[in-house]
Amino acid sequence: MTGKPRILIARAISPEVVQRLEQHFEVESNQDDVVWSPQELVRKLQGKDGMLATGLQAIDAALLAACPQLKIVANMTVGYNNFDVPAMTAAGVQGTNAPDVLTETTADFGFALLMATARRISESEHYLRAGKWKDWRYDLFAGAEVHGSTLGILGMGRIGQGIARRGAHGFGMKVIYHNRSRLSPELEAECKARYVSKDELLASADHLVLVLPFTPENRHAIAAAELAKMKPTATLINIARGGIVDDAALAGALREQRIAAAGLDVFEGEPAVHPDLLAVPNVVLTPHIASATRGTRLAMADLAASNLIAFFEGRGALTPVNTPAG
Repeated sequence: MTGKPRILIARAISPEVVQRLEQHFEVESNQDDVVWSPQELVRKLQGKDGMLATGLQAIDAALLAACPQLKIVANMTVGYNNFDVPAMTAAGVQGTNAPDVLTETTADFGFALLMATARRISESEHYLRAGKWKDWRYDLFAGAEVHGSTLGILGMGRIGQGIARRGAHGFGMKVIYHNRSRLSPELEAECKARYVSKDELLASADHLVLVLPFTPENRHAIAAAELAKMKPTATLINIARGGIVDDAALAGALREQRIAAAGLDVFEGEPAVHPDLLAVPNVVLTPHIASATRGTRLAMADLAASNLIAFFEGRGALTPVNTPAG
């Protein structure tokens, strides 16, 4: 025994981050990227003081009770809906996330998904690959305008603000937003964004981008009633979390063309995708890759590692999401 704290890395991460952690800890690393069951995760955590998680591993009361030595779980994602925060706090377990490092990359992707959805890029590529393109037509895959249109943003944190800046400054879009709390006048001016009610947002947006955190209150924030308030020409983009949209209701709205199109990077029950979404042509589907650039994924894992190192060196977590009891 070296006396170093023992940590578990739950999924494969950048090798250089594993090497960095090995300088500070006894490390068990899942570089084979095996997806463990909850029972297997509990078994792997026996005797471990800390864990680097990818945001997919559920840290709940049952796991905490079975792993009394665990002191910290560091997510390499900004979201932490895999954490039962009250249970972790009561058990004296620190939770951390990885804000800021993925903001610009995710905003880039959100805008890319908006563009692909508005201009029907996936739908037209499938058409071309199937050998169906025989001639030019004035209305062949005619999509929606982006430049000068109205960009609606639901959830106006760092990523939402990044999308607003791209739309307003790069594409001359009129930006409206709804958020739990209104931005400062200075931030609104920087983003060229106007605060509106949720109903006005739904009714006015040509392109509605969802960037709000998943909470029990936000589950199905966009469901049948909300979809009915949107323009039939509107597009809906979800880069937030699965479960914020009622995927079954969305599939019905797309099938019946009650909205024009959708772009989805996240899904309820992912990696499973609602079969009705797979059956409609007017949706762009991507496998939860909004933060997936090499540099950003490295920075996410590196921040999780920094949280673990700072915590065990007694300096406190850098980006805590709770204040543990005791």
